[in-house]
Amino acid sequence: MSFDYLMTDHPAWQADGEGFHRLVTDDKEAAWLITVRGSRATFRAVSGERPPPLVATFVAPSPAQPQAAPIHQALSAIGTVGRLHNPSLWDALATAIVRQVIRAGQARRLYRGFCLRFGSGVALSGETDIHSFPSPARVLTLSDDDFTHSGMAFKRRPLRHAARAFLAHGETWSKLSPSVLVKELQTVPGIGPWSAGAAVADWSNDWALYPYGDLAVRTWARRASPDQYWPTDEPSFVRAWRRVTGDSLATYTALTLALGCRHSGSV
Repeated sequence: MSFDYLMTDHPAWQADGEGFHRLVTDDKEAAWLITVRGSRATFRAVSGERPPPLVATFVAPSPAQPQAAPIHQALSAIGTVGRLHNPSLWDALATAIVRQVIRAGQARRLYRGFCLRFGSGVALSGETDIHSFPSPARVLTLSDDDFTHSGMAFKRRPLRHAARAFLAHGETWSKLSPSVLVKELQTVPGIGPWSAGAAVADWSNDWALYPYGDLAVRTWARRASPDQYWPTDEPSFVRAWRRVTGDSLATYTALTLALGCRHSGSV
């Protein structure tokens, strides 16, 4: 599957000057090294024999209602956007926890630093390697000092709660429908509607489940269509976004987020 741009919202993506790399695991001990060059992604199996994850593509649909025309014009101009489906529900949940409350740049640094210290790694070339997020079992072996020295002291409790819950319920969670899973994840202490929706959207690639009233969507919607009226408060924006996007809510949400984190396959 080819695409014009790669959506690099997930903090595991790393650029090397020629393209992007990401070490991806599933929740059954399979792992792949993904390399994106130009408009195509290649996969190298690191462990396990499972099929590699999919790269979904998003293209702006024709607007179903007149009020969608302005933002449709901006989103259609970026062409086809590819996004890797995250095969690990654990990683998706942990990533959402790391992203809570802080800016994307800081979350990326914390996520990568934590992976480097405690996650499994694979060599890219020479002395360069790349790491995945530590497993839930590994997270539960870490001391308070491990979290503190990684800058993750304030993420310690929710990550531990999530790790325990995932070890107990992860297999059952993976069989739930995405919409039901969003509700189920919120039974874990420290996981609210934003974290649950962001995690399930990452894992399922169903962006109708993403908390589309958040600051990122509001910011890029305004930049994409500055002459269009967008409410400033979250509840009113959510209602307006649903009305404008209609049946294409998932695709419009993904593409709007991609405005802030899309790159060509070569850098």
